[in-house]
Amino acid sequence: MTPIRDIALRLPSDLLSAFALLSRLPLPNHQGTGAASAWAWPLVGAVLGALGAALASAALWLGVTPGVTAALVLAFGALLTGGLHEDGLSDSADGLFGGWTKQRRLEIMKDSRVGSYGVLALVLVTLARWAGLTAVLVYGGHWAALVATGALSRAPMALVMALLPNARGEGLSHATGRPGPATALVALLLAAAIAVALTGWTAVPLVFAALGAAILLAIVALRKIGGQTGDILGASQQLAEVACLSVLSARL
Repeated sequence: MTPIRDIALRLPSDLLSAFALLSRLPLPNHQGTGAASAWAWPLVGAVLGALGAALASAALWLGVTPGVTAALVLAFGALLTGGLHEDGLSDSADGLFGGWTKQRRLEIMKDSRVGSYGVLALVLVTLARWAGLTAVLVYGGHWAALVATGALSRAPMALVMALLPNARGEGLSHATGRPGPATALVALLLAAAIAVALTGWTAVPLVFAALGAAILLAIVALRKIGGQTGDILGASQQLAEVACLSVLSARL
């Protein structure tokens, strides 16, 4: 069975599984398909981006300033995901830079407490996301920007998950499994198609920026902990989002 045909047969179940994994949207109970649904992660990102764009449009229509609107959109996005990616970013920063051995780094990443590296990462990355989004809101085109960024920032998660082994042997990433290369490629192509449809040729630097940020993180993770974890995947989404918003704000 070809990967495309296999995905088509699992379409409803994969979509529900992807939304259940990456969002807190109320959905019917179902049997999750795990990493096999990774191809649909960009679709989840696109929908979450559209919800954020709808909030932004409503806030701007009511006269809320772009800066405050950007903060509201970021807060809304965190609520929609349960802070899943932000948590991964802070844990990854603490673990990768706060330990001297692989085992100690993994222990730190598993600890629910947030250290100085995690706080700095959250503050600086959130500030960068806010600055990029504010610029987009000032100059217009936030629907295309948020939907394209939402899709593109989720695709590298599937790619990193497919290319790197699980470093811990337990946790959310391990339980979800690893998508095959074909599944990860479908996720990347789907995200790129959404970006092209919404932003035209700007999609080219957007794709390279998202992939570049995720690849750099993957190299660091492979060297320091020997692979990926759920926290690393969450961090890759945050860094890819920053990269995309930076490109969009620079081209305005």
